[in-house]
Amino acid sequence: MTRAAGQLVIGFAEAQERILSLARAVGPRAVVGVTGAVASGKSTLAQRLSACVVSTDHYLPDYDRTPEHLRDLPESSDLARLARDLAELRAGRATDIPRWTFEAHARVGEQRVEPAEIVVVEGLHALHELPRAHVDVAVFIDAPREVRWARAAERERAGDRPWPLEYLEHYFHTVAEPTYARHEAAYRAAAHVVVVGG
Repeated sequence: MTRAAGQLVIGFAEAQERILSLARAVGPRAVVGVTGAVASGKSTLAQRLSACVVSTDHYLPDYDRTPEHLRDLPESSDLARLARDLAELRAGRATDIPRWTFEAHARVGEQRVEPAEIVVVEGLHALHELPRAHVDVAVFIDAPREVRWARAAERERAGDRPWPLEYLEHYFHTVAEPTYARHEAAYRAAAHVVVVGG
């Protein structure tokens, strides 16, 4: 464990324990935001932190109405609604959030989320300024690109997201990576904790 520029820098193995300790120190209820590039380990870490996980994926636009190069932009997601939903959960109130699926690549309804002592919001833009206003502990996961691509490809082969591998490779390298790179420095700077080797 090291500290850099006021941040706690830790390995993935110790992330769960250290982040939970920080969240519990906030008070009776806390929101943890977890961001990182595609396949960095966001969902894995989020699920280890709480049963109450809100994914920014659910606030994505309908893909058939959004040009490919705009799909991963924060401006294309409903981050204002995400911020409102987090505010409700942080206040201890249940809320209905959108339900977006990778099968339809679209919003398919709503789902009820009950509050918890620790709520985790995870996703590409979990530390964007709108949801960030409701995050108590901000986490950035830093994992090498080659590791992330291997994970993304394995996830696709497992049928997790129904895209041909060729299209996933195109999307990863020409849309997902360059889009996230525009925001990576700001999200890293906003983090209280940087997890390396996710």
